[in-house]
Amino acid sequence: MVEQDQTTSSFVAPEPMPKKSRKKLFIIIAAVALGLLTIFGIIFVLAGKDNNDFIEPIATVSESQESIEDTNTIRMLATGDWIAHDAINKYAKITGEGYDYLSMTTDMQAYFKENDINFCNQATLAGGEQFGVTGYPIFNAPLEWIRDMKGLGCDIINTGTNHTNDISQAPITAQLNEWDKQNVLAVAGSNRSTEEQNRVRYFEVKGIKFALLSYSTYSNAPNPNPYSLNRFTDELVVPQMQEATMQADVVIVSMRWGTEYSPSINAAQDKHAQKLSDLGADIVLGHGPHVLEPVKRLTGASGNETVVWYSLGNFLNAQLETEALTGCVATFTYDVPNKKLVDSACMPFYQHYEWTAEDKAAERLLTRSNFRIMPLYKADEWLKKSQFDTTVKAQMERIRAIVNTYTEILVLDSDAL
Repeated sequence: MVEQDQTTSSFVAPEPMPKKSRKKLFIIIAAVALGLLTIFGIIFVLAGKDNNDFIEPIATVSESQESIEDTNTIRMLATGDWIAHDAINKYAKITGEGYDYLSMTTDMQAYFKENDINFCNQATLAGGEQFGVTGYPIFNAPLEWIRDMKGLGCDIINTGTNHTNDISQAPITAQLNEWDKQNVLAVAGSNRSTEEQNRVRYFEVKGIKFALLSYSTYSNAPNPNPYSLNRFTDELVVPQMQEATMQADVVIVSMRWGTEYSPSINAAQDKHAQKLSDLGADIVLGHGPHVLEPVKRLTGASGNETVVWYSLGNFLNAQLETEALTGCVATFTYDVPNKKLVDSACMPFYQHYEWTAEDKAAERLLTRSNFRIMPLYKADEWLKKSQFDTTVKAQMERIRAIVNTYTEILVLDSDAL
C-alpha cells in the first residue's frame, strides 16, 4: 500500500472571518432569535385567554393621575335669583317642542362643572304649562325651567321665596314632584305637607355631611297651607337649626329678605343674620333685593364663624336695571381634613339681552332677544350691543366696592376659579 501524502490532500482550511463580518452575523442571528421569542410569547399569552377576553393596556402616569379624585377639597358655587320673566319665556319657546332655557347659560356651563355642589335659587314658581305660563307679577314657568336648571348643574335648590304662593298649592306640589325626578342633592323652602316642612334636608359629599335650610321673611300672598312656604319664625327656625348643627358638619341657610333694589343691608337682615350665626349657621345665602349686597363674616354665640352673602342679586332674568343684570356667583372652598370653610370669592357675571333704542323707549319688553348670561370679564363686546351705558370696568369696580364693604372678598376677573 502506498501511503497518502498529506501535502497533496483535497481539504483546504478556510481563512478566518474578519471581525466586522462576525459582528454583523451575530447581530442578525440575535435579531432573528428575539423575533421568534416574541412571536412564541404572544402565542402563549393568547392561548391562555378566551376569544372574548382582551389584554388591558397599562395606564400611563398621566392617566392614573387624572383618575385620582381630590378628596381634600369641596368646591361650592351659589347663584342669586332665577326669574322666569315673560320675555325669558318667550325667547325660550320652541315652536311645537317646548322650551329651551339651557342655551341661555352656555357661557356658564364650564364653571358649574368644576364644582362639587351648585346652589341655585329658583325665585319663581315652575309648576308646568297646565297652570299657564306667566311672568311678572304672578309667575309660573314650564317644567323645562326645572329640567334646564338641573341640566346646567344645579343640585341644591331653594324653592322658598315671596313668589312661592303666587297661585296655589297645586303648582308648588307639581314643581316639587318634578324636582324629585331630577335626582339632585337637596331641595328646600316649599313643601307638600307638614311632615315635609319639618324635615331638615341633609346630603353628603366626600364624607362631609351638609344640611340645607330655607326661610322667607315675607310673601306676596298668604300661604295656601301652613306648610307651603317656610316662614322665618322661631317655631320653625330654632328647632331645625338645633337639629342641623348637631347632625351636620356644614349648615347652609337660604334667606329671602332685604329691601328690593337696595345695595345696603337693612336692620332686619343684620338681626336675622346674627341670630342664624348664634344658632350655628356656617353659610347664609341671601336673596330678595335683586341686586348685590355686601358680605360679612359674623361670629356666633359659640365662637363659630358664619359667612353671610346678604344678597347674591339675580342670575337668569330680564329685569331692566343694570345692577340687576350684573352681580356675583359666589364660590366657596371647604377643607375636608380640617372640616373648615377656608375661602369664599365672587365671580362677576353679566346677564345680556338686546333690543332697539326705540323699543326700549316705548318699553316694549317682549321685543328683547338674544338672552345669554356670561362672566362679566368676557362681556365687553356684548355690552356694546346692549342699551346699557356702562362698561366691564365700571361694573367690576362697583362689584368690588360692594362685596368688600365689611370684609375682604376676592373678586375674580378671569377663568382662574
